Amino acid sequence: MKMTDEEFARIYRFVKQKYGIDMARKKEIMTGRLENYVITGGWKSFTDYMNAMETDATGQLEKKLVDLLTTNHTYFMREFEHMEFLRQVVLPELQRKEARSKDLGIWCAAASSGEEPYMLAMLIKDFFGLDHCNWDTQILATDVSTQILAQAIKGEYSEEQLASVPPQWKRRYFKKVINSDKYQVTKEIKDEIIFRKFNLMDPFLFRRKFHVIFLRNVMIYFDQKTKQQLIRKVYDSLEPGGYLFIGRTETIDRTDVPFHMIQPSIFRK
Repeated sequence: MKMTDEEFARIYRFVKQKYGIDMARKKEIMTGRLENYVITGGWKSFTDYMNAMETDATGQLEKKLVDLLTTNHTYFMREFEHMEFLRQVVLPELQRKEARSKDLGIWCAAASSGEEPYMLAMLIKDFFGLDHCNWDTQILATDVSTQILAQAIKGEYSEEQLASVPPQWKRRYFKKVINSDKYQVTKEIKDEIIFRKFNLMDPFLFRRKFHVIFLRNVMIYFDQKTKQQLIRKVYDSLEPGGYLFIGRTETIDRTDVPFHMIQPSIFRK
């Protein structure tokens, strides 16, 4: 099925305005991800599909569009240097700073299939040890894709996906699924995470500010203006002295957002 320039522009404008996703030069990718779904769905053209999606009162077709167009590639131990910095610098600092409240605010803003928030939960659990039960360290994990969040909540991973996980974590925090070659995250780790669907283009109406925000490998989908608007909202959502972690290949413009760069991809308010 051929996507016309007009159809491409229509879909591009919709996802750009609604979700900030910039696919201006990705017509082939967009066609490849939508073509089979549109054909099997019985629509005769991308125009018919968009007409149906924009008039779908249930919102299910829009959710599916987002699921198809967002890439959710992640894995355990990705950019683990960030986790080491968290363990060696950030957590000891917060342990002292929040000794009275024993309350940490951590947001994983692009949770994808769950590897990042689960890894954070395991690291934090290990750091606090026996004292962990006295702390509130629940992690907010969000993503725009309903489909990928369902995978994250299930928390099942193959042997191959767990290949890079430290053996002690695998033994302690995963259990073999009966009659399957997969492993599932244990309840004690699942209980450390609150998964929610969230569009980063929406207003940030959180009840509290965060000590740490992980916003890794998501801004690559946004243009410069959208990135800057997002970074301003992130800055305002951090506690004074709070930390922001972004992907190692990403950058932010600090001309009007006074983040202090600790090292490339790690910033402090």
